[in-house]
Amino acid sequence: MSNVEEIELPPDPERVIVGLRDTGYEFNTAVADIVDNSIAANATKVQLWLASDLRGNVRLTIADNGDGMDRAGLINAMQYGSKVRPNAASLGKYGLGLKTASTAFCKRLSVISRPDGKTPALMATWDLYHVAKVNKWSLLLSEECEVEALEQLNAVAPNHAGTVVLWENVDRLIKDYQDKTGAHARKALKQKEDSLRNHIAMVYQRFLDPKDERAQNVVIALNGKVVDPWDPFQRGLSELVAQETVDTELSDGRKASFTVRAFILPRREDFPNEKLASAAMLSNDRQGIYIYRENRLIHDADWLGLYQKEPHLTLLRVEFSFDHSLDDAFHLDIKKSQIILNDDLASWLQNEFLPAPRREANNRSRDGQKSAISKKGASAHDTSNNNIRNREAAAGGPEVNVTDPNTGEVVVKNKHGPQRLKLTISTAKRPGEVYVQPVDSIKNGLMFQPALIDQHKAVQINTSHPYYHKVYVPNLNRSVTLQGLDSLMWALSVAELSTVQDSTASMFQDMRYEVSRILEKLVENLPEPEIDQNVA
Repeated sequence: MSNVEEIELPPDPERVIVGLRDTGYEFNTAVADIVDNSIAANATKVQLWLASDLRGNVRLTIADNGDGMDRAGLINAMQYGSKVRPNAASLGKYGLGLKTASTAFCKRLSVISRPDGKTPALMATWDLYHVAKVNKWSLLLSEECEVEALEQLNAVAPNHAGTVVLWENVDRLIKDYQDKTGAHARKALKQKEDSLRNHIAMVYQRFLDPKDERAQNVVIALNGKVVDPWDPFQRGLSELVAQETVDTELSDGRKASFTVRAFILPRREDFPNEKLASAAMLSNDRQGIYIYRENRLIHDADWLGLYQKEPHLTLLRVEFSFDHSLDDAFHLDIKKSQIILNDDLASWLQNEFLPAPRREANNRSRDGQKSAISKKGASAHDTSNNNIRNREAAAGGPEVNVTDPNTGEVVVKNKHGPQRLKLTISTAKRPGEVYVQPVDSIKNGLMFQPALIDQHKAVQINTSHPYYHKVYVPNLNRSVTLQGLDSLMWALSVAELSTVQDSTASMFQDMRYEVSRILEKLVENLPEPEIDQNVA
């Protein structure tokens, strides 16, 4: 071992600091990493300002009234890989977020801070141009603070400790528009602002909601407007259908636990009003598992590779909450934006906890869809009935006379002579609905069957059949397509009555069964329709 030479090899400052700009941060995630620091510093107020100046230069400031920092604390905070926080439950974890999140979007990062209301604020700056110029890890420290940032510090924390994070030379937030002050650039920046507001509302919901006692209360404002909390589970409107707290033992013998809760939201039409329904953001994209670490959302609306998102599970949202003690077990990444499940946990979720809530959500969705389809389908076929009424005489067909309405016995007079058959006899549920009638079910699951409705030759169509769900439903608002489908079903039924004989009646019934079976197979891989859109 005496022949081993120890050589210290500090990394090249410019290459590393520039390389760390590409750690994969999204803008919303990057800003949240900085807000984490404010909350970790016990802030009760956080104010964010995202704007561009008269030249179109974008600028972001994040000011808080948290504990603030003295000179040593400020220098430590600006160090890449700063010292571990004394509180392991802190939202900050690796000591990299402030720097990497910021420089992912800007080339000049400044932090202005003071430890109390009497000590003058200090400003520390990482300027990527300066680091490249001097080729050193050269942090700029100054008692002269950026004027506007200091004003914002005094506004959010008058005579109090606090901190401001300032982004300048922002070059990676929006595209480099030819006219940096034009309408397109302003619109792009406004879209970023709106997206950030929604992200903060969701990620810090437990902190923003004064009624939620699980987390400290924090007021966060963006461009002067307070951010309201958004609860993905819509407590008070949704139903908690499953809940379990699981105790576990870590590899070092420490005890830990996590909690999983499954909520099923109401269908849109079951919300008290449209405003609440819109606020719930009911969509296929919002189903899945929402993961919380120390009450802060770190990953949302994803089944973590356990399942694919399916339209019938749109109403199901699952909360997964844990604290810092499980960080290593869940392989928390540097951006604190996702976890990796081990095989045992994935198996427990997939095979034990989630099946029952998924079945219930699926059943409620399908029941609701049947109701919606039935309601819309009742009027969707009106045009078809009108069209067939106008063309019935030209289409022709046999004469059908009822002999026993109780048993459905009829005499059909077709080209083969009188045929004694049993036929479904019904009455119109709507005015004019005497040719095409949607029904909830047909015996043996048939897609369609001939019928006699108020003495008119008709067809009943099974709205529970997969063919109706996959082919009819997407076209309920397309009149010509729907008329084409209905006309075909009516023509098949009348053709059967025109050619059937006593001896062949069972064959026609078998044929309808086979056609229905084949249609069911053919539509298996067709996409699920967007029910709410197609039956609106």
